[in-house]
Amino acid sequence: MVRVLIVDDEENQRKVLGIGLKVEGFEVFGAASGDDALRLLATTRIDVALVDLMIPGMNGLEVSRQIVRRYPNMRVYLASAYHLSARQMERADCGASGFIPKPYKLADLCNVLHAKPAAPAQATC
Repeated sequence: MVRVLIVDDEENQRKVLGIGLKVEGFEVFGAASGDDALRLLATTRIDVALVDLMIPGMNGLEVSRQIVRRYPNMRVYLASAYHLSARQMERADCGASGFIPKPYKLADLCNVLHAKPAAPAQATC
């Protein structure tokens, strides 16, 4: 079972997405902030993190950098209603495995979360 961490300050977003992912067979954890996510990761094995780009405090880019540095085998995807091009993701240099635009299509998101990574992300941040 793939263990997914949803990092989003919008509680309703975490709940609704979490329910959908659980129905699809994922084990789901949630965090309202980057600090909450890092605390949870210190004690819980997670396979993939879905991090909202616009969260208060430590933003999604910084959360991604921290996760990739500490847990290089974990896949991290940034998510936002604001579109990021591949070039912008490259310039962000945060080690994320990719970008997933909101609103989510659950089937598409599940395909991404189930996909096996080619190799661990290389953080250069």
